[in-house]
Amino acid sequence: MPKWLEELTPILLLLVVIAIVIARLPRIDLGHSDRYRHRRVLNWLPVGLLYSFLYMGRYNLTVAKGVFEDMLGPSGEPLMTNADFGTIFGIGTAVYGFSFVVNGPLTDRIGGKKALLIGGFGAALANLAMGWVTMTGQTASLSLMFSVLYGLNMYFQSFGAVAIVKINAPWFHVRERGVFGAIFGILISLGIYFAFDIGKLIVDHMALEWVFYVPAIVLGITWLTVQTLVADRPGQAGFDDFDTGDASSGEEHLPPDPAMVVFRRMFSSSIVMTIAVIEFCSGFLRQAIMQWYRTYAKAVGETDAFVYENWGMLLCCAGIMGGVLAGVISDRVFHSRRGPVAAVLYAAMLVGALVLAFLLGSPLLGPLIVFMSMCVIGVHGMLSGTASMDFGGRRNAGIAVGIIDGFVYMGTAVMALTYGQLLPDPDGGTKSSVDEWLAWPVAMIPVALVGFVLARRVWHATPEKDKAARGR
Repeated sequence: MPKWLEELTPILLLLVVIAIVIARLPRIDLGHSDRYRHRRVLNWLPVGLLYSFLYMGRYNLTVAKGVFEDMLGPSGEPLMTNADFGTIFGIGTAVYGFSFVVNGPLTDRIGGKKALLIGGFGAALANLAMGWVTMTGQTASLSLMFSVLYGLNMYFQSFGAVAIVKINAPWFHVRERGVFGAIFGILISLGIYFAFDIGKLIVDHMALEWVFYVPAIVLGITWLTVQTLVADRPGQAGFDDFDTGDASSGEEHLPPDPAMVVFRRMFSSSIVMTIAVIEFCSGFLRQAIMQWYRTYAKAVGETDAFVYENWGMLLCCAGIMGGVLAGVISDRVFHSRRGPVAAVLYAAMLVGALVLAFLLGSPLLGPLIVFMSMCVIGVHGMLSGTASMDFGGRRNAGIAVGIIDGFVYMGTAVMALTYGQLLPDPDGGTKSSVDEWLAWPVAMIPVALVGFVLARRVWHATPEKDKAARGR
């Protein structure tokens, strides 16, 4: 078998598995016609693929970092140290988090489709610019230029999470959103696979700048598909709009509330704010695993491990399993409540973080990391992708997901800046000792504990209870 075909075979098999999983997800019978279901697939699939490619254009920085750190700058140091990467990624994620203050209300006003198109177009341009900087060899100011361009990239990326929820909220009833949460987790996982494994193929076989150019190209192609096929609500696609049973129930024909009114409402909701802080913890933990496992393995000389070699695919599989498990359990076992699922998965992450501290240097570390990824991606899909629809309602979903996902990336920014200072820098190819990396798992433990305690507090939360508590 040709080497290129051997490398592409796992991709094809993965896509087949994803198609089978989506086709076999349990169906909640709410009286939708087959015609409506088919049109809904044509709506969420292009949206989901564009969202996945946004991930590819976000985490390609992590893939490029592994090459940059092997290249020496004018002073003889790596072009991008762990501290540089922590600063660049931290700035980008901080921009991402705070952008929701603007982009959440804007998305509620202009609609999810327009917001997604703006985000996809801007992210494509930012990736083209990062590719140009890489191609032209701007080594003297690489960290500064990437801080600016990656921050710009992340501003446009922030439209993605808001838009995907805003678009899909009118198409899915609360009782079937757990299953959509599973789909959301699959889409996140597919994007992670594109970023890490396809990105690795690109840097192995092409010039480094193409790890930025390729996401820009596929974003452009998918942008055209979204422009052609996607509708913001069923009524725009020839179907009747319906009451989805969320926090906007009974308010279907009203325009979005003024932004400050919604912000006050969301920040006054103990349930919404508890979910937001849980997702702060998710942002820290998810990226602590995704951004630093391969750096750890490379530093301590574990690059021949199966998990290291197949990192993107294993993250994708873990995300699919986590999303499907969380979504199906939420709808089928806990009657569409999201809190119990988050609590169970956070308990698993807490135990995992404790055990991880004792497994540095062990071959069991890789499988445990994959398991923890499954848990945290399951939580993220359930809360950011589903609970934000439920408690924000489809009228004001943009602001709700903006607040919740903003906390995710505030957690990510704290993670990046924290680990950028705590973890050892590469030292000219010299291996680090595993003891130097003890701060990596130890810092996860208190964050996982806080997430678990808070998830227990929203065990019984539903949109109806939150709406009644706020007197709406």
